[in-house]
Amino acid sequence: MSKTAAIQLGVVGCGAVAQLVHLPILTGMESATVAALCDTDLDKAKSVAGRFRVDSVYGSIDELLEHKGLAAVIVCTPNHLHAEHSELALRAGVNVLCQRPLGMNRQQVSALLKSAAVVAQNLMVANSHRFRPDAWALRRFITSGDLGEIFHIQASWQRRGARRPRVSEWRRKTELGGGVLLDLGVTNLDLCLWLLDYPSPQRLTAHLPDRDGDGVEDSAVVLIGLESGATCSIEVSWDLAATEDRHTLFALGAKGIGSLSPFVVQKEVDGRVTDVTPRLGPGTENVFTASYRRELDYFIAVVQGKREQPLPIEQEVLMSIVDACYRSADEGCEIVL
Repeated sequence: MSKTAAIQLGVVGCGAVAQLVHLPILTGMESATVAALCDTDLDKAKSVAGRFRVDSVYGSIDELLEHKGLAAVIVCTPNHLHAEHSELALRAGVNVLCQRPLGMNRQQVSALLKSAAVVAQNLMVANSHRFRPDAWALRRFITSGDLGEIFHIQASWQRRGARRPRVSEWRRKTELGGGVLLDLGVTNLDLCLWLLDYPSPQRLTAHLPDRDGDGVEDSAVVLIGLESGATCSIEVSWDLAATEDRHTLFALGAKGIGSLSPFVVQKEVDGRVTDVTPRLGPGTENVFTASYRRELDYFIAVVQGKREQPLPIEQEVLMSIVDACYRSADEGCEIVL
């Protein structure tokens, strides 16, 4: 059997996620070649290209999209540019893996999905937590009914204050990043809803305090009522006073519970609650690095035609929740969706 040729990839934006995640993994893969980078800070792009041995460097996405033979791009620009840059690539006939969130609000996401449907290119969102081995295992327990009906799911991501975005960063500017809800909250929301097969939200209440008065929320607490009667809650913050970040998720079912970080599954067996946590292969990477690697492997397989990936229409639901969270916080009341 002949070996499938490596695809040529471009990376749009040379910030932290490109340098710390995508480029280190991609440059070690045989199925893809990073052919080009672009960033409005051309000096930074050249420096990053030198570190990762990328031959072509551009100062804009328009220039990058003219690179001959480009099959796909990974959009790693600030949040407010995700939808715009993804659409430019799709209309140029290039497949897209876009960092989360797909847009700043539901309106942007809806317009982008319509464009993707017209041009018939692959559009995938980098919700890397969906590719965690422990998350996949927990999802099987939930969808099989082993834990009974899930009545509550809760996820928390508390980032150490030492890692808080700097005042000058786009993450702390409303029009560019959106605050901690769009930075960390969308990840937890997507993971919770994905584990439950994306039920429709019915109502929610959100608290988004801006403790330092810089115009964006630095913590977020959200409670959502779902169509199934279950509830979903998320808590995220940039200000954890601890030596390590904290990531947790709990799914509470009528017949058992499941958690991530640590991965634990317990359920009723013959009338007794029993630990049934499966053993996962130890691997050579932490669960987060492994999730990014699996995500990139999957995306490349989609581009090569080995896998089919439907348009991420559930991201409209996700962003309708985010929009409603900001309304709830502004108006100080519950929002009915």
